[in-house]
Amino acid sequence: MDESISMWIGRLKEGNSTAAQVVFQRYFDRLVGLARQKLKGVPGGMADEEDVALSAFDSFCRAAQKGRFPDLADRDGLLRLLLSMTARKAIDLRRHEKARPGIQEDEFFREAIGQTLDPELIAIFDEEFQRLLQLLADRDLESLAIAKMQGYKNKEIAERMDCSLRTVERQLQLIRLKWQAESSH
Repeated sequence: MDESISMWIGRLKEGNSTAAQVVFQRYFDRLVGLARQKLKGVPGGMADEEDVALSAFDSFCRAAQKGRFPDLADRDGLLRLLLSMTARKAIDLRRHEKARPGIQEDEFFREAIGQTLDPELIAIFDEEFQRLLQLLADRDLESLAIAKMQGYKNKEIAERMDCSLRTVERQLQLIRLKWQAESSH
């Protein structure tokens, strides 16, 4: 691994399997560690932290080969992206496994993400949230998503936006559909 990670990123984007293997070996243990942390307390199911890390890395490789990360060029950006994808996959798995039925959603996210985040992870989540907001391509939907992330209840959002509760619920469903469509790519 004498060559720079930036060079390997370029080769990986071209579909070079050796580059994928080099990047995989370099980052896999960190991804597994993050997934293990995020899955703490989830009973063993059909998937574990290694499966989450593998899935995140596979998604990254497929997306990179499709040109989805044209600005990705250095190890810091790569690490942030891989950590973000792994955290998202772990949260999706927690949700899927329904590890703790009845838990409140805000408690779920606090537990899944952790009470204290290091600045690097905060930056990753912020970057991902900004990317998701851009997918909405609508100022009202962006404002709604931000209000929801700030903890406002649907009724409070309806009052703030001067619309019906049903409108807020429909718009939230639209946001979910857009984001789910993006995460399935």
